[in-house]
Amino acid sequence: MALTLGSAGEFQMGGTVKPLDPGTVASVVRYGLAADSLVRQATGDALVYSQLYPFEGLQNYTSGIIHHVRLQGLEPATKYYYQCGDPALPGAMSAVHAFRTMPAVGPRSYPGRIAVVGDLGLTYNTTSTVDHMASNRPDLVLLVGDVCYANMYLTNGTGADCYSCAFGKSTPIHETYQPRWDYWGRYMEALTSGTPMMVVEGNHEIEEQIGNKTFAAYRSRFAFPSTESGSFSPFYYSFDAGGIHFLMLGAYADYGRSGEQYRWLEKDLAKVDRSVTPWLVAGWHAPWYTTYKAHYREVECMRVAMEELLYSHGLDIAFTGHVHAYERSNRVFNYTLDPCGAVHISVGDGGNREKMATTHADEPGHCPDPRPKPNAFIGGFCASNFTSGPAAGRFCWDRQPDYSAYRESSFGHGILEVKNETHALWRWHRNQDHYGSAGDEIYIVREPHRCLHKHNSSRPAHGRSN
Repeated sequence: MALTLGSAGEFQMGGTVKPLDPGTVASVVRYGLAADSLVRQATGDALVYSQLYPFEGLQNYTSGIIHHVRLQGLEPATKYYYQCGDPALPGAMSAVHAFRTMPAVGPRSYPGRIAVVGDLGLTYNTTSTVDHMASNRPDLVLLVGDVCYANMYLTNGTGADCYSCAFGKSTPIHETYQPRWDYWGRYMEALTSGTPMMVVEGNHEIEEQIGNKTFAAYRSRFAFPSTESGSFSPFYYSFDAGGIHFLMLGAYADYGRSGEQYRWLEKDLAKVDRSVTPWLVAGWHAPWYTTYKAHYREVECMRVAMEELLYSHGLDIAFTGHVHAYERSNRVFNYTLDPCGAVHISVGDGGNREKMATTHADEPGHCPDPRPKPNAFIGGFCASNFTSGPAAGRFCWDRQPDYSAYRESSFGHGILEVKNETHALWRWHRNQDHYGSAGDEIYIVREPHRCLHKHNSSRPAHGRSN
């Protein structure tokens, strides 16, 4: 298990900033099975990062010292107490916290509750989402991109609900206010100091700066099992938790079939033993199956490239965000109801600053134009009019598509409880509801015997459904 610890020293903002020396503070974690018996110790690495803008009037940023420590040899399903800091410095050790490790990998053990949230931010709605999520006492949190929305602010801290509307024509580069990352980390500490959280990048983590550098904060502030899973990338990786094999995929990294991510995914899927990890669950940021006008079919290129591969290996559930609303699909493949396809669940309703998505593409007069929207991070635009099915000849359906089972524009989060090799309970919780009540609730059932011929066969590529 890798711990990403709080920063030592304060961040700096200004026209000229001098990074702190990470070598001046040790990265130490003391841990054990009791709060008064932290008998084991691990050391790690420290770093700082900067967000620099070569334009007059813009403020630069350099972080406090960020510590990463990996704890090895931990027993599964065990509660550990820990304290972090530098014991050689007076007052430089944290309070004692505790976390529980994931259950042993195998078909009969699963995390009790897995919280899934996206597009979280740091707003009033965020605090409601996190409070509700914490009340469900999750054992693991999946954050499917768009963390703190630092890029909704200028470097002087002025923010807006729509950056391009307010600032797009007046700034030489898309600015960010990096202290939002520090504020977000401190706010989330109450949850993340005791609950493991796995993160994958969203578009708000791109954060361009001098020298065309991107994703500096994202790369620096989170730890990823990239080496362990063989991806060697912070943008896509995999891990096991009990009987679940998780795939965290990069919607803003090359996902073409000739690219490194796709080749890694092929190798990773080939190693999955469904008798050991029966459930295959994926997470990435931008949804393939959204019926909202916002971001409608935006990452069709990613779907075209990857859906066939994931289908052939029996993907069970795909979690996404990006669209600021909740939506759950029926089992679907290539825009067609398919009992062997995945259930796609979009939870981009975590609390973002950009408000809710409320308009559906199938409503009269709201179907977006099928025109290219070039973007270096999402691989162009592959969507055009459908050529078959109920929407043949059109870019959008004229009613809620068959594959869309439930959709609602409310802030919230979801809880996944895998019960056994074939049944998992999914609940979506609205922020406005009482704690513990669910706005959407369904059992997701695996039927591997029914889909064995499809998932093990060598199927021809479908290409686009258009």
